[in-house]
Amino acid sequence: MKSLRKRCSAMICAVAAAVSLAGCGVSEKQAGVETVSGSSEENRVKIGIVFDSFVIERWERDRDIFVSTAKDLGADVIVGNANGDPKEQNNIISHMIDSGVSVLVVVATDADGLTSSVEEAHKAGIPVISYDRIIRNAGTDLYITFDNEKVGTYMAKTINDALPDGGSYMKVNGSDMDNNVLLVNDGFDKTINSNIAKIDEISCDNWNDGEAYDYLTEHPEDVEDADAFMCGNDAIAGQVVRVLSENRKAGKVVVTGQDADLEACQRIVEGTQAMTVYKPIEDLATKAAQYAVQIAKGNMPKISTTISDGTYDVPYIDINPTEVTADNLDQVIIDSGFHTREDVYLHLEDHDVTDSSQTLSEELAVGSSSR
Repeated sequence: MKSLRKRCSAMICAVAAAVSLAGCGVSEKQAGVETVSGSSEENRVKIGIVFDSFVIERWERDRDIFVSTAKDLGADVIVGNANGDPKEQNNIISHMIDSGVSVLVVVATDADGLTSSVEEAHKAGIPVISYDRIIRNAGTDLYITFDNEKVGTYMAKTINDALPDGGSYMKVNGSDMDNNVLLVNDGFDKTINSNIAKIDEISCDNWNDGEAYDYLTEHPEDVEDADAFMCGNDAIAGQVVRVLSENRKAGKVVVTGQDADLEACQRIVEGTQAMTVYKPIEDLATKAAQYAVQIAKGNMPKISTTISDGTYDVPYIDINPTEVTADNLDQVIIDSGFHTREDVYLHLEDHDVTDSSQTLSEELAVGSSSR
């Protein structure tokens, strides 16, 4: 038990913010984790949700919405944080199985590294939901995510529109253990124009965006040659823009990302990032929590759409993302309440999005014609 406490100690911080959502509920500490409760009712279902990490900005939103929704539906939630470590994620899942959760929800750190954990859960009679990222060759009971191929399609479309006469691009991907990276690349590769050539491609281990900065700093030829960067997410895009700024090229090169992070939205209105992809996280987390509670109460939903995990056909729910540029950012991001106008336009005295969009388009046109 002592070693188990040590292994699970990393989860305490991850749960702390979730506990604040419980209001006047109770929390019961078990082996270094906390069970979030909405009331003192007995026989409440218990759900375990295990995140890859909270390095990426969006995951805290997912956690808070999931926990709040499940609590309102009468469930207790144990939140785990693997800190990007596949071994730690397996350890946390084993602990949750031993603690008697009714359902497991997993944001996979390694798409291929959780098969045995899913098998262990199924042997214990515990259904498993793949959240956002599929667990390959495991036969999870549900996979709920965004349309990741469409994310890649949007990125390629932005680059195509900016470089109608051709050019070159570089891919700066996220973790190669994340199956969504493959799907985003599939959508991108099917859409990018043939007259726009790939000059290089790298991956950032465990979504460590600092690796993008380090690589580009060490390979200035890629910074010099690329007309566009396809970035795995907005944090990576931020590092690319940082390098471009240091080389006085920010706003002259197309940079794409995803997740609609606040800083990415700021860069879009400032003209240094061309687009991001907004994912309605509230829809995803709310639906996942609703399905988790439903399954925990013994009501397995009937879902006709399936997707292959490599071995099994898994019931599949996908939610459409939205391309965000300077032209529609106010409508998609601000009007929806995802970020406030004050925050998005924090660094601009003039809140005129059109000016920023035109500046970037003009810069790109000049850069493309000069090559």
